[in-house]
Amino acid sequence: MMTREEALSLVREFVNNENLVRHMLAVEAAMRWYARKLGEDQDRWGLAALLHDFDWEIHPDLEGHPIKGAPILRERGVEEEIIQDILSHADRTGVPRNTPLRKALAACDEITGLITATALVRPSRSIMDVEVSSVKKKWKDRSFAAGANREEMDEAIEAFGVEKWEHVGNVLTAMQGIAEELGLAGV
Repeated sequence: MMTREEALSLVREFVNNENLVRHMLAVEAAMRWYARKLGEDQDRWGLAALLHDFDWEIHPDLEGHPIKGAPILRERGVEEEIIQDILSHADRTGVPRNTPLRKALAACDEITGLITATALVRPSRSIMDVEVSSVKKKWKDRSFAAGANREEMDEAIEAFGVEKWEHVGNVLTAMQGIAEELGLAGV
C-alpha cells in the first residue's frame, strides 16, 4: 500500500492551491478519527481521504473529477480498492457507497468545508473556538458557505448512520487535532 508520505507527495505534485491541500488533510483527519472509532485500518481510510481530490485542479469539473484521476492513481501504484473508494465519493461515477469507508468519505468530505468556513469567520480564526452550536447556526444560514450543499451533506451523513450533530462534533474534534496543519490555529 502507498505510504502517507508518498500520497502527500502525489497531492503536492498535482495541487497548487493550499486550501485544497488543507481540505484533503481535514478529510483525512476525520477519516482516521472514524477508522479508530470503528476499529478499521486508519492508514487505508486516511489514504483514500488524502487522495480523494488530488485531481481537482487538473480536472476541475464534475465530468472529469475523479474519473480522469483514476488512471493517474493506477500508474502510481495505488491499489484498485482505494481507487474505487475515491471514485465512490462522486455520485456520477456509478461506484456504490456500499462500505463503511465509502459512506464515511462521502459524509466527511463537504462538512469539513463548512467547519473550516465557520472557523474562518471567528474573530480568532481558530478552529479551537468553534463548537457544534456554531456550525449548527451557520448550517441554517443558507447564504453562508452557499456552495456547501446541505441536502447532499444530510444524505451522506444519514447513509453513514451517525446523527448529524454528533457527526459534526466528531469531524470538528478530528480537525481540531491538526489545527496547525489546517492553518486554523488562530491569530
